[in-house]
Amino acid sequence: MNMRHPTNIHEHVAKRVHVLMQRAGVVAPVKGAHILRHTAATEMLRHGVPLEKIGLVLRHRGIDTTAHYAKADVTLLKQIAQPWPEVL
Repeated sequence: MNMRHPTNIHEHVAKRVHVLMQRAGVVAPVKGAHILRHTAATEMLRHGVPLEKIGLVLRHRGIDTTAHYAKADVTLLKQIAQPWPEVL
C-alpha cells in the first residue's frame, strides 16, 4: 500500500474500521471510519461540549454540519426532560 497518498490512508482506515465493525457484529447507520467522527461528536455533546467547539475539533465550516454529526441521546433526554407547565 502506498501510504504517501492521503486518499490511500483514508481508504485503508475506513476499510479497516468497516471490517472490524462487521467482525464485532456492530450494526450502525454509518459505516467505516465516519462512525468514529459521529461517535466523537455525540460523546462530546453528551459531556456538555458546545456545538461550536465540537465543530472546531471536527474542522467543520458550518454548525449545520456539526449538528448532523452530533446526535442527541434521546434516551438521556427523556430521563432529564421536565414537563411543560401548561401540559399538566
